[in-house]
Amino acid sequence: MTHKDLDAWKISVELVTEIYQLTGNYPKDEIFGLTNQMRRASISIPSNIAEGAARNSKKEFIQFLYIALGSQQELDTQLLISRNLNFITEDSYNQITDKVQTVGKLLNGLIKYLKSNDK
Repeated sequence: MTHKDLDAWKISVELVTEIYQLTGNYPKDEIFGLTNQMRRASISIPSNIAEGAARNSKKEFIQFLYIALGSQQELDTQLLISRNLNFITEDSYNQITDKVQTVGKLLNGLIKYLKSNDK
């Protein structure tokens, strides 16, 4: 089994594509601001899942999953800011945050699973 078999990784890769498409419509003066931050946060999620899965220990994998979870929460915050600034509609916000929340739940579930099998 590899990181590519994990639902958290698969859905977070889809999320990256959606974030790139969504932020492509942001004001051009945001390219080095919110647009860049959101793209980096979204990319960080599947990247940390992949890197952690390649590590030699379960403890290290869990640490990378926590980093991915932090990026997921960062992205969630940035989406709220985007909505508040009217860069995205309420419908777009609701749709994409559902996926962001799903990724968070999957990450938390994977962390709990790995911790429970560590005893």
